[in-house]
Amino acid sequence: MNMFHEIVFPLEIALRARGGPERRTQIQTSSTGREERNQKWKISRRRYDAGSGVKSLNDIYRIVSFFEERRGMLHGFRWRDRLDCSSSPLGSNTSPKASDQKIAIGDGQTRQFKLIKSYGSLAAYERSIQKPVAGTVRVQVDDHLLTEMSDFSVDTTTGILTFIKAAPAQGAVICAGYLFDVTVRFDTDYLEVDHSAFIAGEIPKIPLVEILI
Repeated sequence: MNMFHEIVFPLEIALRARGGPERRTQIQTSSTGREERNQKWKISRRRYDAGSGVKSLNDIYRIVSFFEERRGMLHGFRWRDRLDCSSSPLGSNTSPKASDQKIAIGDGQTRQFKLIKSYGSLAAYERSIQKPVAGTVRVQVDDHLLTEMSDFSVDTTTGILTFIKAAPAQGAVICAGYLFDVTVRFDTDYLEVDHSAFIAGEIPKIPLVEILI
């Protein structure tokens, strides 16, 4: 059974939602007051609540339909994070450029590379990008801009970039820019709809959680 549906949660509702990255850190404090901190999760996991994005009765119909088709928590889907959906280091309000992210150094043989996004510089966190948005991927090798479907292709279901004509030369700097979605699922099997608002109604909470696929 396909446990992930290649469909995007309704964008207008997602763009009004709230949420962000979550990490798990274990902290032990000694009798002297010093702390020992251990990283429980190697990668961050994002959580969202789309309840605040529901503004109309039509929104409720769409969410209920989307929830039922996903069978609640059973099937994952794409989510557009308004804060972080672009490769641009300047944020998602900036259009992606081919120079945004350095993804690899060529070795003259490898033709396939994984799209990534780096955060920070002192102790940079490297995030794997699995769901780039079709038609938004830009690629350059040593400042030379490439053409999609002629020089490269990208699998929008895995985030794998493939060079078509030849592997990048030894030492060549490979960069990419793109928009992307997050892989999530509903974090509840019960969708509570509040009918107290006479005209619109509301869904107070629509919890979503990032998944690895």
